[in-house]
Amino acid sequence: MYEKKLVDVGGLKKGDTIIIDDAACKVTDLSVSRPGKHGHAKVNMMAVGLLDGKKRNLVLPGHDKVEAPIIEKKNAQILSILPGNKANVMDSATYETFEMDIPEELQAELKEGMEVLYWEIMGTKVMKQIKS
Repeated sequence: MYEKKLVDVGGLKKGDTIIIDDAACKVTDLSVSRPGKHGHAKVNMMAVGLLDGKKRNLVLPGHDKVEAPIIEKKNAQILSILPGNKANVMDSATYETFEMDIPEELQAELKEGMEVLYWEIMGTKVMKQIKS
């Protein structure tokens, strides 16, 4: 199981990450409606999936709590580049080796021996950038 924490909906701001429909999402837009005669202030959130890029919408009372993923940022070294836009990498701290997909924007410049920054989000490893 992946790591997550509970955060107050009322304390969220643009750029925060939350979990909607079991997907880690970055909040892109946030609007708060006034409390009604019998109700609470509602928070309307638009968010984009960090892994799939899908837009998602969530409306909750401002006093509710929502799950937020704990994103671990780690370093790794490229051991070899494999066919099919994959790379064999080794974590710099644990020396664990595993395969990762190479994002399109990094495919041209990635070479063996380079250091990369990757994120571990909800059990999925995502290559983010080349470290210089």
